[in-house]
Amino acid sequence: QVQLVESGGGSVQSGESLRLSCAASEFALGHYSVAWFRQAGGKEREAVACIRGDGKGIRYADEAQGRFTISRDNNKNTVYLQITSLKPKEPAGYPCATDKLVLPDGVNCHMQSYDYDHWGQGTQVTVSS
Repeated sequence: QVQLVESGGGSVQSGESLRLSCAASEFALGHYSVAWFRQAGGKEREAVACIRGDGKGIRYADEAQGRFTISRDNNKNTVYLQITSLKPKEPAGYPCATDKLVLPDGVNCHMQSYDYDHWGQGTQVTVSS
């Protein structure tokens, strides 16, 4: 059974950075795009970044440009999300998810939650001022 486990969250001060990890077990993560989402305060989760299985395509949400960096190490079956200069308004859960399909060459990863079918529980990030 596919299992995604996120880690790296925690409580930090405003302006600090975190690196979140999404590790897969019983699943060859390298074939699939992975997206990181953010869900806060009962709001609908929104994608912040995605990366193709081969790492050749990346997308960021507008608000994530410049401070969020998604990367992957397929040898470790893990995808990362580096967040710098965290802001107090951004405490949230960050789940990762894998795409339902293996994308053909030239097609970039998706930024809609309905394209993803395997989800982790998320890692919580709390930012204090």
